[in-house]
Amino acid sequence: MPPAVEARPRDSRGYPVPAITPWEGGEPQFALTGYDQSAACAEQRLCSVCNTLMPRGPVWRVVGGTESAAIAEALAAGRPYRNMAPTLEGPGHRACMLYASMVCPYLARPNARRGMSAAQPDDLTAHVVRGAVRGGTGAVVGFGDYEFAVTGSQVLFRFLDVVEFLPHELSDSHLPELRAELAGRARG
Repeated sequence: MPPAVEARPRDSRGYPVPAITPWEGGEPQFALTGYDQSAACAEQRLCSVCNTLMPRGPVWRVVGGTESAAIAEALAAGRPYRNMAPTLEGPGHRACMLYASMVCPYLARPNARRGMSAAQPDDLTAHVVRGAVRGGTGAVVGFGDYEFAVTGSQVLFRFLDVVEFLPHELSDSHLPELRAELAGRARG
């Protein structure tokens, strides 16, 4: 576990709570993204998992089967990839996203299903339906940078220039990468 994630507040079971996760009645709502938390992370360039500063340069995010396939296809064809459709998922540090890909049940396995539906579905969240399957090969993806817009009701992200593509069927395949990343940080 990255040290900054280990320092995060915990739920009643002892799980660290990501920075963008809203709380309701003293309990984190893991399947939801908090507007205020996400806006603060975007505007202050804070990791959406650990809530600490991301230095200028690459940022990472975890993508599901559809986006992972689109990125793989673009890279295989030698074309650049840019997600023209905005997403609600913010960026983070490489170690934090590797870790998140392994501990989030929905991100970790292709047969994982969403536990909750979006609170107020719209064009961006219509796919966030209880029981929806992640499907396909997921990936931890590094991007050269990101851009964002904070609207009255959502924080929208777009990611630019793929710099690293780490696909996974089962995300525990990223454990060696995570260990190396954490060892490198400890030395650096």
